[in-house]
Amino acid sequence: MSLIGSHGPLWTAHDVALVDLDGVAYAGPSAIPTAPAALGAARAQGLRLVFVTNNASREPGEVASHLTDLGIPAREDEILTAAQAGAAMLVKHLGAGAKVLVVGGAGLRTAVADVGFELVEGAGDEPDAVIQGFAPNLGWAQLAEATYAINAGAKYFATNLDLTLPTERGMAPGNGALISAVVTATGVTPPAAGKPEPGMFLLAAKRANAERPLAIGDRLDTDIKGARAAGIPGLLVLTGVSDVREALTTPPENRPSYIGADLRTLEEEHPEPRQDGEWWHVGDARAHVFEGRLLVDGGSEIDRIRAACCAAWAALDDGEKLALETLPYLGVAS
Repeated sequence: MSLIGSHGPLWTAHDVALVDLDGVAYAGPSAIPTAPAALGAARAQGLRLVFVTNNASREPGEVASHLTDLGIPAREDEILTAAQAGAAMLVKHLGAGAKVLVVGGAGLRTAVADVGFELVEGAGDEPDAVIQGFAPNLGWAQLAEATYAINAGAKYFATNLDLTLPTERGMAPGNGALISAVVTATGVTPPAAGKPEPGMFLLAAKRANAERPLAIGDRLDTDIKGARAAGIPGLLVLTGVSDVREALTTPPENRPSYIGADLRTLEEEHPEPRQDGEWWHVGDARAHVFEGRLLVDGGSEIDRIRAACCAAWAALDDGEKLALETLPYLGVAS
């Protein structure tokens, strides 16, 4: 399983980009420096955008306003949050008018109410279900109410299971970390609506009437894994969580179709990888694995990364082991 090439720039090879937010469009309160201009140029070339985020705490309108303030103009109908995906999941599992205990922020409460469920405030209201999403002010009292309700028989759902959340100060506990407390107390593991489940990507693509969607993310285990599960090509940008070393060793279900340093890669034609004997070639770069050592030379920095991934994945799939301590420095975010 290897990377693919594009015939022309990515912004012409695809009609809709499903763009992750944290680590792709922004980091904490600030835009990724190259993101506003890159996304603006992509729009100007006809690429439509849908912003797809596992963050369930904020309203879509609030997310759109934040993006616009950062120089990335966005409409409310171009935002799909894990809260909205979670509400759609509840519709599939609960009867009309069911009572739901929402453990999370305003964005999740609004999303659940908007699809017709009755919101309740605690386990004493005998909810039919509990849905949990991240909120920065979530505390013991809310987790306890969720636990009481689930132990009393309420169904349990989650917006997403991300263990960590990137902030301007570094990585912090995410929704999955908070959910683990309830799982420990109840023995019940909830299904999740957000990435890496494929449903969120499929919902976003359907909403945009996409024929050739492209998913863009910075995390192999959520963004890219979810895109691959949905059958949508995934672009890994090296501006967030996953770095080159992780990309080289990631399992097949997490492997991207494209790799770029940042969102400016949308304007590039991605060379088709090809194998010639023991070497993998991408553009003028080449790489192969010899006795567990990854050898890379030639070409541009990003093409060396692409060639290195092709060679490393082929070796791993053939049962070889990579000597991680010998991995060469490849530049971007490695």
